[in-house]
Amino acid sequence: MTTVIKAPGESSAEKPDGGRPAARAGRGSDGTALNVFSHGFLAVWAVLIVLPLVWLALGSFKTDAQIGGSALSWPSNWHFDAFSRAWDKGIGDYFAHTLIVMAFSIPLTMLLGSMAAYVLARYPFPGNRLIYYFFVTGAMFPVFLALVPLFFMVKRFDMLNTYQGLILVYVAYSMPFTVFFMHSFFRTLPTAVHEAAVIDGASDTRIFFQVMLPMARPGLISVGIFNVLGQWNQYILPSVLMQPQTGSDPERYMLTQGLIQLQYQMGYETDLPVLFAGVTIAMIPMLVVYLSFQRQIQAGLTSATLK
Repeated sequence: MTTVIKAPGESSAEKPDGGRPAARAGRGSDGTALNVFSHGFLAVWAVLIVLPLVWLALGSFKTDAQIGGSALSWPSNWHFDAFSRAWDKGIGDYFAHTLIVMAFSIPLTMLLGSMAAYVLARYPFPGNRLIYYFFVTGAMFPVFLALVPLFFMVKRFDMLNTYQGLILVYVAYSMPFTVFFMHSFFRTLPTAVHEAAVIDGASDTRIFFQVMLPMARPGLISVGIFNVLGQWNQYILPSVLMQPQTGSDPERYMLTQGLIQLQYQMGYETDLPVLFAGVTIAMIPMLVVYLSFQRQIQAGLTSATLK
């Protein structure tokens, strides 16, 4: 055994191999600077996001004269009639059409996407990777390139300007990202639970719905919120597929289309509070959904890396 005798006043940081405390001190200062920079950047980013939303919401309570005089001023009198006028001009119908479509498209997307991702992640078979890369390629494929063939395909099935036609298109549109996200999540789940269920005699269907799907709940919530946001804000697909085909064909505009129609209805008249109120009505549900499930979204995005 070798005994090291320190000179009086000698600290451990002065040892030949004692560079570690100094390195830790350096890393601490660098980490502090990085935290300050990252928090400052996030604060600026939050301001850039929140200010336009607040500006839109406040514009709903103003008059045209107040908006034209000073767009950044606080409302002198809180006028709520812009919301009722926007609702009467069709925002209520557009809101209902969007809810009807998403009430079917989101559950179908989550069910079919989860089933496909589970099979691709847990069951090896010939062509498995080819099918997976097919879905990944679909996530990178711009939707603009498929609008013309998509329009004629939906027209051939006589589903233009119908709820079922847009529901099927929304499901196909959201499937690639859902499969890509859930495939990675299912692969992180422990195989011991799956093997125990197989030994107990559970069928593949029962294992999926009663064992694996509940374990994948954080991932389901995360990708579900992303699908809700994506389909709620979708504009190009409804604009192509949800146009009246004849004079007697009813208007089934989605909410994003309805906001454009609301602007067209004004013509040469300016009623900016109504337009601001319509945008506010459209964004409130998504804000509520995101703020309600933000912790679940964060848990779903980080759980795959922590397991």
